Amino acid sequence: MPKPNTFPTLYNEVLQINISKLKEWGYLNAKLTKKGAITWSSNGEKTGSISITVSTYTKEPYIELDYKFNGDPRKYNVRLVSLPSNLGKGRIWYFLCPVTNKRCRKLYSIGGYFLHREAFNGCMYDSQIQSKKYRELDKTLGAYFKTDELYEQLYKKHFKKYYKGKPTKRYLRLIEKINNAERFTGNDIERLLMFG
Repeated sequence: MPKPNTFPTLYNEVLQINISKLKEWGYLNAKLTKKGAITWSSNGEKTGSISITVSTYTKEPYIELDYKFNGDPRKYNVRLVSLPSNLGKGRIWYFLCPVTNKRCRKLYSIGGYFLHREAFNGCMYDSQIQSKKYRELDKTLGAYFKTDELYEQLYKKHFKKYYKGKPTKRYLRLIEKINNAERFTGNDIERLLMFG
């Protein structure tokens, strides 16, 4: 008997708040209270927005989320915690999920609340629902179709290629992916797609 179809909620497709973006936008500077808004869009169309207030000035830093879900107003705080960087440069910020009490770098909105991914049941990532054949093709050809993204990562403003005169592991992995992607020709791609 075949497995019944299930259509799980995908983490990749729901609204997310990323701690890295908050830092990039200047919300996590020391001893600061800052208000703003986050807006999400897909294909040029607005899919959601939320008002936020981030306070690192208090003894217990927090982010206040203020938005409407299905017409109902929602307003609540998610605590922020920071740990010293293992490189000795500054602090690393995390959300502290109000449901799971776990530290995380992303909050996902499923069912109307922004929480840690483990607060939700039956949700998956894109890669978890792909067929075996697709995963094998992605392993073989994935880098070919993502060459632009790989080069974009390689030439990011603060990307470290070398540390203490030696190439970094991340740099070597990126170069290996780029080299693998560039060894394919159009005929190779066509043959692999036709015959797997």
